[in-house]
Amino acid sequence: MSRDYVQMYKDKLVSADAAIAASVKSGSWVDYAMFNGKPIECDKALAARKDQLQDVKVMAAVTVLPVPEVVMKDPAGEVFTYMDLQFSAVTRAMQERCGGVFYHPVTFGEAESYFFGVWDDPEKMGAVPRDCFIIQTGPMNKHGYFNYGIQNSVTYSQICSSRKVIVEVNENMPTALGGAREQVHISQVDYIVEGENPPLFCLPELEASETDRKIATNVLKYLSDGCCIQLGIGGMPNLLGKMINETDLKDLGGNTEMLVDSYMELWESGKMNGRKKNVDEGKIVYTFALGSQKLYDWIDNNPALASYNVGYANMPTRLANIDNLISINQALQVDLYSQVNAESSGFRQISGNGGMMDYVQGAFWSKGGRSLICLPSTYTTKDGQLKSRIVPTFSPGTITTIPRQMVNILVTEWGSVSVKPASTWDKAEKIIGIAHPDFRDELIKEAENMKIWKRSNKIEP
Repeated sequence: MSRDYVQMYKDKLVSADAAIAASVKSGSWVDYAMFNGKPIECDKALAARKDQLQDVKVMAAVTVLPVPEVVMKDPAGEVFTYMDLQFSAVTRAMQERCGGVFYHPVTFGEAESYFFGVWDDPEKMGAVPRDCFIIQTGPMNKHGYFNYGIQNSVTYSQICSSRKVIVEVNENMPTALGGAREQVHISQVDYIVEGENPPLFCLPELEASETDRKIATNVLKYLSDGCCIQLGIGGMPNLLGKMINETDLKDLGGNTEMLVDSYMELWESGKMNGRKKNVDEGKIVYTFALGSQKLYDWIDNNPALASYNVGYANMPTRLANIDNLISINQALQVDLYSQVNAESSGFRQISGNGGMMDYVQGAFWSKGGRSLICLPSTYTTKDGQLKSRIVPTFSPGTITTIPRQMVNILVTEWGSVSVKPASTWDKAEKIIGIAHPDFRDELIKEAENMKIWKRSNKIEP
């Protein structure tokens, strides 16, 4: 390692308290890095200054454990306003129990421009300059770079748009090879904090249900040798990866927003190798990862993977150039107009829109590509009532994540239908055809009332 970098490191190494004191004041806007990049020591230091500060805004994304101290120490939200770009189970719990916790919607693929635009065109972006950006990274390498690890995302744009940059070193962070924009040089860092090297948050393994298996079976028919797969989060996508390993499919490729354990299993089994990809051949492209410790260990210095900024990994115009891109995402509800809700339960924010729209568009534009949106046809309430996830219209407060014009293929355990392009009566017929049979007659009556049903419509069993 260069002696100059060693000295620069020593010069910039401070305590978390000192870094926060020098970077944050009343009225500041502070960005926490996303996912496992969320700071731990600096978050504690910022929370400790609650009585000295006023009106500090903190923005993060997919908040993982531990619960941020700025919320724990200020449950009423008197000083800290906490914003999350994609709600997690942690964020949902915080909003239910605390004040000052809000959702901050973005279209993930274009999100980098929001940060760069703060300085380039603030009127267009309607954003505010960032006073401080804080991220957990791996240790500095011999060339003076800190690798972001498993959260590339919008990090580089956050660094470029912030007045102060704080790196919190965690030796447990894997080195994620690029790609692009996967690291920051010490010359761009203002302060370095050495934390206690806590373990990274790992997603609990989600047990797939029999319904998930039926949905995955319906998805399999859209996959072919050499296609490129994007998987979202959840029990069904992980199950799908396991089921693919039981098929004769080969030479699959990967391009995704979120890297999950399924990709590791597919690559290790030889089913996925990227050799047929016409873009980024031989590489799985991703912008962040959440999964098991085994996944994080697999990511470390793995040349099969390419960590990219989200403006590359998710941009629909680039995705459209990937032949045979099959995008597989999950939803919470679909209405009879084919509108998709993938993020809320009425007024209650569950997750977010994230990059779903990016992949819905990009996969449909891809030569030979498809966009699949999957959901179980029903759910059971706490008191044991069976409810349909396919509804006539959304209840007040429910968010439309994907508008009806963009929806390609819908999949439930009862089948799959293409609803693009289809007239309203045709959409209604197809969608009711993959609803749970117990709810089809009721949905037909509602469709008639909504003037989107023809006498000649038939529902296939």
